[in-house]
Amino acid sequence: MSTSEIDASVQTELNRLRESIDNIDAAVVHMLAERFKATQQVGRLKADHRLPPADPARETRQIARLRQLAQSANLDPAFAEKLLNFIIAEVIRHHERIADETENGTGSEPGTGTSAGV
Repeated sequence: MSTSEIDASVQTELNRLRESIDNIDAAVVHMLAERFKATQQVGRLKADHRLPPADPARETRQIARLRQLAQSANLDPAFAEKLLNFIIAEVIRHHERIADETENGTGSEPGTGTSAGV
């Protein structure tokens, strides 16, 4: 069945739902951007004080917390954990880069956008 064969009321409802999904996707992207701005500040603080990029104990607590939140929101906790693990890996990678830049004196000034550290 092609799009042209769908009943008009069904197409209208489909479009409404897809618009809602698009809005949610945009909100997710903006929330991730805000999260990464905060983790960038954490990375700079860690680098300035020569703290390790990763904090396994916090990561474990965050995963447990997110799994509970997911369960209470009727979202698959395993999916939420996979998502958080992906985000954590990206944050650690950026923290490592910030640490290297700080150590080598090649980091950017905060707010310039030239260092993507999170």
